[in-house]
Amino acid sequence: MLPAPTVKGSIGMTTTDYAVQQEIGRLLSQRAPEATICPSEVARALSPEGWRPLMPQVRAVALDMARRGELAIRQGGDAIDPESPLRGPIRLGRA
Repeated sequence: MLPAPTVKGSIGMTTTDYAVQQEIGRLLSQRAPEATICPSEVARALSPEGWRPLMPQVRAVALDMARRGELAIRQGGDAIDPESPLRGPIRLGRA
């Protein structure tokens, strides 16, 4: 088994894809069923001081979750196909 991918966050700590998945689930569980979250909320929750480098990882993990049917990726309120190219801001919601 390969080790979980990681990205450096604040203070030299690393964030695994599993931690990103868990944080997405935690944040969504605190919202109304139809509510969405911004990927930056996930990154900020994981690394308040060094969240920006986590953004590509958060988006990639969200795409993987959407491909597995665990998450909906939305733009302009509409669910989008996770196989289509992402352009602009996205929101994450329950599938």
